[in-house]
Amino acid sequence: MLKYTCKYWNILAPLVKKSLKKHYGKAFTEKTMIKAKSEYRAMLERVDDIGADNPMASNIYMSFVFLAAYKAANGKITIKALRMIAHEAMEWKPLRLIGIFVNANKPSGIRAIRKMMLKNAEWLEKHPKYMKVSWDFNFDENKHRDGYYYHFTQCPLNNFARREGLLDVLPVMCDMDFLTAGLMHAKLHRENTLAGGGKICDYWYVGDKVKNPK
Repeated sequence: MLKYTCKYWNILAPLVKKSLKKHYGKAFTEKTMIKAKSEYRAMLERVDDIGADNPMASNIYMSFVFLAAYKAANGKITIKALRMIAHEAMEWKPLRLIGIFVNANKPSGIRAIRKMMLKNAEWLEKHPKYMKVSWDFNFDENKHRDGYYYHFTQCPLNNFARREGLLDVLPVMCDMDFLTAGLMHAKLHRENTLAGGGKICDYWYVGDKVKNPK
């Protein structure tokens, strides 16, 4: 169970609602989002507790807004449509400000990504009771010459999706990693995901202007 907070819902639900209204109409949208809010709370009660102050918890809080809308629609939102809704939400203009502070085409941008991931890993080390359920961090700074690489061997979203019968939907959330990378002027190179049946979820961020990264 994760403690409910309205912060992520209040930010993302209006974006989801806007997209739904555009494609499905006002009546369907209003009905679906009312039900989705209750579903959102219920999903947080069923997910593994990884610590509400875990810096990685935002991934769950944000993903559940989209998954709750999907479940609340009772099959009327297809996986393809959910992907479109997620993409439209990520076009929210304030998100583009990330690119001002993190530019993976510059050494400072790669250092910023590295610093953020190391900080997340340090939090987990200080809270060992969550290590069996949270994302684990595996770093290999010698694997690639360019960019920054790490991988996970466990993911609470993957565990939740398998329990809830949402494994076919989870890749929509995984694909948002590519959109987030784009906000940082980065390209995400990925070969495996746990949701796709792999043993790891790998992340190799390289500046989007880097040709033939090594």
